[in-house]
Amino acid sequence: MNLDQQILGNSIRSYLFILAVLLATFIFKRFISRFFASLIYTWVDKKNHSELRKSHVHRLIVPIEQFLLFFVAAIAIYKLQFPALWNVQIFKFTLEQVLESFVKLIFIILLIRVFIRTLEFVAIILEEKSKLTTSLSDDQLVLFFRDFFKVILYIIGALLILRYVFNENIGNLVTSLSLVGAAVALSMRESLENIIASFIIFFDKPFTVGDLVKVNNFTGTIEKIGLRSTRIRTQEKTYISVPNKQMVDTIVDNISCRTERKIEMDVQLSVHTSAVALTQFATYMRSEIEKLNAVLNSTVFVAEAGKQFHVIHIECFISMNVEFSDFQTLRETLNIKAIEYANAHEIKFAEKG
Repeated sequence: MNLDQQILGNSIRSYLFILAVLLATFIFKRFISRFFASLIYTWVDKKNHSELRKSHVHRLIVPIEQFLLFFVAAIAIYKLQFPALWNVQIFKFTLEQVLESFVKLIFIILLIRVFIRTLEFVAIILEEKSKLTTSLSDDQLVLFFRDFFKVILYIIGALLILRYVFNENIGNLVTSLSLVGAAVALSMRESLENIIASFIIFFDKPFTVGDLVKVNNFTGTIEKIGLRSTRIRTQEKTYISVPNKQMVDTIVDNISCRTERKIEMDVQLSVHTSAVALTQFATYMRSEIEKLNAVLNSTVFVAEAGKQFHVIHIECFISMNVEFSDFQTLRETLNIKAIEYANAHEIKFAEKG
């Protein structure tokens, strides 16, 4: 066989060389893909857990294989001479130009697909690592930035297609988009402020998902922190959305960050109650509070002595580890104890207005 024989403007030797390159790429693509996938995994997770590696590395192998095979094939075929007989005119373009643009289109699509799959791959590993922590904010932060960078990659892919496939000047396009973006930004100022506030919440962490907070006279549990608003499940089991800007600008009481809960009571007694009775009442309440194991520390004293009533002030601090229902039961117990003592010793409570 004459290897220098010309077929469609190229020698048989050239065809055999390209075939050998493609065959070698096809054989070694799996090893190369596994190497790059493992390299990325090791870079993200330096502990390099073998079980996580086996379950996640395969997500990158297929897109890397496809990109690698197409990339090598495109380079190899590019070395061939395009047959003159095939170079026909299609509208304003030749068949060679159309095929070249098609190859660039497939190349960009596969490249962006590799980047997106890499992003998802990294997000899955970080999500697995975040599950090992008690905080829920890092879980949502991973998903937030995964979706954010996905949008950026899609935009980059679209610009690359316009530039290299359709030969458009993206400089003018970016300038036009900037002007349009400025106009849109002015009209959507409030939404942009909420988006910026969401970044502040994610990085400053005044509260996280699962925290019990009080904001704008509403008390509830944070269920989701979105780009525009924060969703709260109130104690009345309603579901409210508060704009993130408001969550940043207003005072938010993060009840979950408290170290103790406080029971505060003012027992208002009749002005006819004697000093001895007041002292005995306060002493009794101190002794009853000391019997409650959940109370960390307490204060009981006669706070006011006035014309309308006398006041015994009671403060008890309870650990946050105590369930809220048990906390309410403790409050009820103290109130019942005060009423029982007053009834037993014929002490009258103050009568208002």
